Amino acid sequence: MDKEIIHQFIQNALSEDVGDGDHTSLATIDAGTQGKARLLVKDTGILAGVELAEEIFREVDPNLKLNIFLRDGAAVKPKDVALEVEGDAQSILKAERLVLNCMQRMSGIATRTHDIVKLLEGTNAKVLDTRKTTPGLRYLEKWAVRIGGGVNHRIGLYDMILIKDNHVDYSGGIRQAIENANNYLQKTGRKLAIEIEVRNLDELEQVLQTGNVNRIMLDNFNFDDLRQAVAVIKGQYVTEASGGITIDNIRDYADCGVDYISVGALTHSVKSLDLSLKAV
Repeated sequence: MDKEIIHQFIQNALSEDVGDGDHTSLATIDAGTQGKARLLVKDTGILAGVELAEEIFREVDPNLKLNIFLRDGAAVKPKDVALEVEGDAQSILKAERLVLNCMQRMSGIATRTHDIVKLLEGTNAKVLDTRKTTPGLRYLEKWAVRIGGGVNHRIGLYDMILIKDNHVDYSGGIRQAIENANNYLQKTGRKLAIEIEVRNLDELEQVLQTGNVNRIMLDNFNFDDLRQAVAVIKGQYVTEASGGITIDNIRDYADCGVDYISVGALTHSVKSLDLSLKAV
């Protein structure tokens, strides 16, 4: 966990939610009132965001006491109790919605990822996330993917060179795009992996003739072409399948022999896990 990123996220989220005060709690609950609450699971899946919840409660009120029963990555079911928090009642309520919003979303992502990882058992393929994340929540969503057993792709535009179709078209072709990328790294002294997306076997052949990349993304290939592409690459480069991949067909993609399969749906259209925080 990157404490600096998490601290900034929590501060921004609390500012958005609390503003100049939780006036409902301030109006209805006497200052200094002590309370206890339990975080209840109301769904089946993989729990994620517990470590983040600890940081949120600590940021809101360092005097709150936590008792953690279930950790990140735990398989959960309805009526499970993930944690208890005890202390100032106003502080508990100030943290409540932020904790639930984060944990529900992260647990939904971890659950979806875990389901896909199970489907890939027995193959060499690993599931990757993408940059199709909620603005401001990317760190949390990619964290949840890891909790679910998946692998993070690049975090952003800054930590990898990924040459996609628009880059190829704007730069004047595959060879020129790859050469430009390598020249850029040499000039700037940056050490970044280079991945290039190809849309068909002809483009793949151009990449193989040019070389100087680390990974090849095989985008929207049918199964026959994907198997042929993997055979042609012969392990010279890391392979990644992408495009049109769902929970129903991902095993078929894995059986084609690719190293990675990227799935935007891990983060962009996941159902949150149902959780609640109840006073006891």
